[in-house]
Amino acid sequence: MDEPKTSENEKLKQKVIEQLQTVFDPEIPVNVYELGLIYEVRVADDGATKIRMTLTSPSCPAAEELPPEVETKARSVEGVSSVQLDLVWDPPWNPSMMSEAAKLELNIG
Repeated sequence: MDEPKTSENEKLKQKVIEQLQTVFDPEIPVNVYELGLIYEVRVADDGATKIRMTLTSPSCPAAEELPPEVETKARSVEGVSSVQLDLVWDPPWNPSMMSEAAKLELNIG
């Protein structure tokens, strides 16, 4: 009985991630997901979604804009009933957390 729910949760999680890939750091032309700023996306059976994210630094100029935008984009996904966004600083973000695509886009290593 749990099997279909799990796959539905995975589909919903994938849709949330797709939306997060439309959120861009204003200073870096790469989305927050590829930058490695999204540490975790969890979707419960009832559609409640929990997102753990960070920023490139605590003094990031986008600190006021990015978390609310991430939350709004996640809420826009059909099937998401609520969004809890936790902004965390541990572990601290570093460029090695970026996807290969992001590193190529920015000409990093």
